[in-house]
Amino acid sequence: MESSLEISENKYDRKNAILSIYAGAGGTDSQDWAEMLLRMYLRYSQKKGWKAKALQVKAGKEAGIKSVTLKIKGASVYGLLKKEAGVHRLVRLSPFKSAKIRHTSFALIDVLPELEESEVKIRPEDLRVDTYRASGPGGQYVNKTDSAVRLTHLPTGLVVACQSERSQGENKKQALQLLYSKLHQYLLVKKEEEKAKLRGELPSAEWGSQIRSYVLHPYKMVKDHRSGIKSFEPEKVLDGKLDKFL
Repeated sequence: MESSLEISENKYDRKNAILSIYAGAGGTDSQDWAEMLLRMYLRYSQKKGWKAKALQVKAGKEAGIKSVTLKIKGASVYGLLKKEAGVHRLVRLSPFKSAKIRHTSFALIDVLPELEESEVKIRPEDLRVDTYRASGPGGQYVNKTDSAVRLTHLPTGLVVACQSERSQGENKKQALQLLYSKLHQYLLVKKEEEKAKLRGELPSAEWGSQIRSYVLHPYKMVKDHRSGIKSFEPEKVLDGKLDKFL
């Protein structure tokens, strides 16, 4: 496994991608923002001719989503989407508060390459398999079935789930592919943390890596904080017009 960690930056660029969205602090507003981002990436995938499927969705209590994991299949998907990883910030008038006040919401995007068993090894004895009924509305994103599968990698505590398929076997297969990607990332991060300790550095916190702001009030602009690229048409960006930023 150690040898597979010595990778070039673009080794996985032609792979499919596992893209996850997590609502940040801010309650319903942030959960609504997470769903807006979900729609944005689904629309972008549609425009690119990619196939996107929600593997797991946790719905918000009142509106929006707490988290979602997508598998996106197509040409060089991971290479195009990998730099979307980080914190995305929304500034707007809250539609969920009676007083018309400006509200800031955050969501975290995580992007991984889809890996196979041959690239990451998991011992059967290190895996716990649980089945459950999918909770939440599901609706347009996932099938609501009794065959949802949750996998726990016991040595690391990593937990993944899939509820997109109608058969338990297919959900387990999809969840395993997700776990391969998560475990690969986990090992890479651990290795970087060890290097940082040896150099006397502290690893940077992911929540601090705000990469893009979407402002709908008091003016309209989307700005990428790494490249400085701007768009003054946030509605079009949120409808999947992302090529300018990618």
